[in-house]
Amino acid sequence: MSDQVNPVGGDTKTGEDARRYQCAVDALNRGQWREAQRVSMSMLHEYPSHAGVSFVAGVAALQMEQVPLALELLKRAVALNPHRPDYLTQYARALAAGRFSREAEEIADRAFALQTQDALTLDTLGVVYSQSNSYTKAARAFSRAAELQPERAGYRFNLATSLTFAGSLDEAEREYEACLRLDPRYWKAWLALSQLRKQTATDNHIERLRVALGEAETDLNGQMYLNLALSKELEDLDDYPLSFDHLVIGKRAGRHGRAYSTERDRRIFEALMASSETVSSGRDGHANSEPIFVVGMPRSGTTLVERILSSHSAVSSAGELQNFGVALKRASGSRTQHMLDVETITAANELDWARLGATYVASTRPGTGHKRHFVDKLPHNFLYAGFIARALPDAKIICLRRDPMDVCLSNFRQLFALTSPYYDYSFDLMDTGHYFLMFDRLMAHWHASMPGRILEVRYEELVDNQETVTRELLAWCGLGWEDACLRFQDNDAPVATASAVQVRSPMFRTSLQRWKRYGSRMDELYLFLKSAGVLAGPR
Repeated sequence: MSDQVNPVGGDTKTGEDARRYQCAVDALNRGQWREAQRVSMSMLHEYPSHAGVSFVAGVAALQMEQVPLALELLKRAVALNPHRPDYLTQYARALAAGRFSREAEEIADRAFALQTQDALTLDTLGVVYSQSNSYTKAARAFSRAAELQPERAGYRFNLATSLTFAGSLDEAEREYEACLRLDPRYWKAWLALSQLRKQTATDNHIERLRVALGEAETDLNGQMYLNLALSKELEDLDDYPLSFDHLVIGKRAGRHGRAYSTERDRRIFEALMASSETVSSGRDGHANSEPIFVVGMPRSGTTLVERILSSHSAVSSAGELQNFGVALKRASGSRTQHMLDVETITAANELDWARLGATYVASTRPGTGHKRHFVDKLPHNFLYAGFIARALPDAKIICLRRDPMDVCLSNFRQLFALTSPYYDYSFDLMDTGHYFLMFDRLMAHWHASMPGRILEVRYEELVDNQETVTRELLAWCGLGWEDACLRFQDNDAPVATASAVQVRSPMFRTSLQRWKRYGSRMDELYLFLKSAGVLAGPR
């Protein structure tokens, strides 16, 4: 681990055993996970009541992604010594890794309440809170960690990110700059800094970025982040050809080693469309009308719609929840590596739909339940639309649609979560085009198999006719009119998506037909989508 740990708790009987225990602790602190696990696991049967032994073994298991074993061992360590904030924090981290978001937040609350003075523990708590979409709590934890160790670049970066989500952009900018002063090679801070605002000819980071790029010649991460930052800033200055060139170089560096396969995605989409009988709408699900699912291709306006809806007094935002996919995976009994694959879809043929729906709603607590509705804005829930309709027959589903060229370009321009398998297509513009066609075909299938179940909203129409479309949205959700929904930019709830900066401003039209500014560099995608029949009218 990056900071030293001192996992005491319980006694060892002999000097030799004390030496073995210290060897396990030392191995853990050096990041030698297998050695730490080997020694600590060999001691467990001799010292089942030694909290420290269970802790070392549990953290080692967690680092090696052995989540069930880590949960068992860290739960034992916490039971034996419930007053150690680091024990509670690592247990919360393991719960988050296992997608037990509600339980992770509850344990994190217990750890934070102990008022630890250890910066690493506080930083880890901030990460756990972020994974549970509790960004206000995350900001408190990150802020305290940065206060305790202001010289740690990573702590300043995490604090800056939480401030961005909270809308405190000036403070976020100061923290990103502090991060880069401490470590100019903290590459992702450069991109985050570029994205905070629109750059101008007199106020930008372009020369600094070019100098930094010269320091990252053999570093793929540096190449990715710095080229994407340059692409963004050059676009702000209307240099679209050079912006696109940097975008391609940056995404190519990020694609390295990912081994993305369009064919794998195609098999998943085909399996979903073959499951029509399973996902046909019915009344055998859980009768709960709280959830409003906002789905669609990423960067299609889903965050905008979520902000409009959550500006209503009867609606809260739950963020981008992975909860439905996790609940379905567990209910299916599938043990495969990926959250959604052909085996999982096939295994979901005979589910207790009411139980699945109830499990999903319960998993969103305590972040939901205090208002009549909540918005779950995970765009890729479009994959689960049929399952959602069956498990939650009273839930609302809204799908955003946007000009195919604009949405493909916007996906290619964006660097999504690197650890998520959902976005691997976005490292290549033509892969993104193929993915869009699969999305378009699947949505047509859902409309055919569940007529009237999904409301489609056109992003361009929302921008051009804000009030009219907003009224339609509210009516679809059974909500009365509130003027606040037109002032979504005043909504002060945290936003943890790629649109975190944009939605702090009123509606704007600058993103419409953005693809045309890139000229011939978009020709291949245009001809591909045109031949597939998803583009209408002249270029």
